[in-house]
Amino acid sequence: MAEPTQRFNFDFMGKRRIAVVFSAALISISLLSLFTQKLNFGIDFTGGTLVEAGYGETVELDQVRHVLSATQFSDAVVQYFGSAQDILIRVAQVEGKNSADISNEIIDVLKQSGQSVEIRRVEFVGPQVGEDLQEDGGLAMIYALIMIFIYIAFRFQRLFSVGAIAALVHDVTITIGFFSVLQLDFDLTVLAALLAVIGYSLNDTIVVFDRIRENFRRIRKGSPVDIVNASLNQTLSRTLMTSLTTLLVLTALFLFGGEIIRPFSAALIVGVIIGTYSSIYVASPVTLALGISKQDLMPVEKEE
Repeated sequence: MAEPTQRFNFDFMGKRRIAVVFSAALISISLLSLFTQKLNFGIDFTGGTLVEAGYGETVELDQVRHVLSATQFSDAVVQYFGSAQDILIRVAQVEGKNSADISNEIIDVLKQSGQSVEIRRVEFVGPQVGEDLQEDGGLAMIYALIMIFIYIAFRFQRLFSVGAIAALVHDVTITIGFFSVLQLDFDLTVLAALLAVIGYSLNDTIVVFDRIRENFRRIRKGSPVDIVNASLNQTLSRTLMTSLTTLLVLTALFLFGGEIIRPFSAALIVGVIIGTYSSIYVASPVTLALGISKQDLMPVEKEE
């Protein structure tokens, strides 16, 4: 079998202690923010009303926000929806009023600007539904991590599964912490992005682990640190190409995709960057710290 090509020769594992300090700092900041500021949940989780309104001509968002700022809907989130003539207005739940009352009041306020406007859609999310979404979303993420642990334990080795789960927990914690520190809206699209981040990070980690397993069986001389370094260098070009092309698409979505998709693309951008970092400086160092060796990966000989 031909030796895999190695275009780079970086000493990744020589910097793993620095990476541990860096990751610990990011996780500490994320957890501190989550305990103090918590997350800025959108109406998907907290409950509220979403109103889609259509104008007969182009409308400026600042104008709509200015009109609503003088009313009880001063905290409303206003954004374009598809075109500059269609807008989405998200308002928190108002005690004693249903979605029909809220939508009618919003339209009455908007008509004061003199432009023709009509309601296209009204959606209401109750607080109980929001609590259920929080619980179900959290359980979905926990179930995903459990299934990933089982898969990698069977596919590779138990020590590899611990390293992969450590990297995934690292990525999710920092991505959620990013939204907590900046107090960005955390809604269902961001939760979907987190699950996508788990899949992306896992895919990159499995590629690295597969090469590490091959090199443990192929390279006769060399310490586990040397073998892991060689494996990371051999997969580096693939990792960089995948990450960069993905980031190009996500950056375009973030800049030109509109307000609706901006939180989703922001979560993925942070997740891809952190996921690429963790596949090198979290998953592999954790596996080394657990004492992975050639004996753990050699095929078991069956007795005659």
